[in-house]
Amino acid sequence: MTAPGAAPTIEELEAQEDRLVFDRFTHDDAWALGSLLVELARQRQAPVAVDIHRAGQQLFHAALPGSTPDNDAWIARKRRVVERYGCASYLVGARFRAKGTTFEESSRLDADAYAAHGGSFPITVAGAGVIGAVTVSGLPQVADHRLVVEALERFLAR
Repeated sequence: MTAPGAAPTIEELEAQEDRLVFDRFTHDDAWALGSLLVELARQRQAPVAVDIHRAGQQLFHAALPGSTPDNDAWIARKRRVVERYGCASYLVGARFRAKGTTFEESSRLDADAYAAHGGSFPITVAGAGVIGAVTVSGLPQVADHRLVVEALERFLAR
C-alpha cells in the first residue's frame, strides 16, 4: 500500500477496480452514492462537482460551493476516458506514464474531449461489466480519485 498522499501504483489501482464491483446499480443506488460523495466532500469542505452516469444517462450531479463550470468540463473529459477504456481515468493516465509518455502525447485522442486525470471510476456490475462512471472534479487528481474510491468502498460495505 502506498503512503498517504503518494500516488497509488498501477497494481493498487487495478486491485481497486477488481474489488469495487456492484451486484446491480439502480437509479436509487446512483442517488445514494452521489449523496454519500456530497456528504464526504462537505465534511472536508472540498470544492468539487460530483457526477454519476449510467449507459449514457446522467443519474446524479451536484456542484458544491467553490466548484466552477470548469469542473463540469473536467468531469465530461474524465468520464469519456472511463467509457472508452473501461477503467479508471487515473489508471489510464498511470499506464501511459509507466510507458514513459503521457496520455496527451500518445493516446491520439482530442485533449479537449478526453482527460486521463484522476477522479472518474467505472461503475462495474458483476456479470455485465462497466455500465457507467462516477466522477469527481475539483481537487488534485490523486485526491479526486481517492474521494471516489473511499465513497465506493463505504457504499459497497453497506
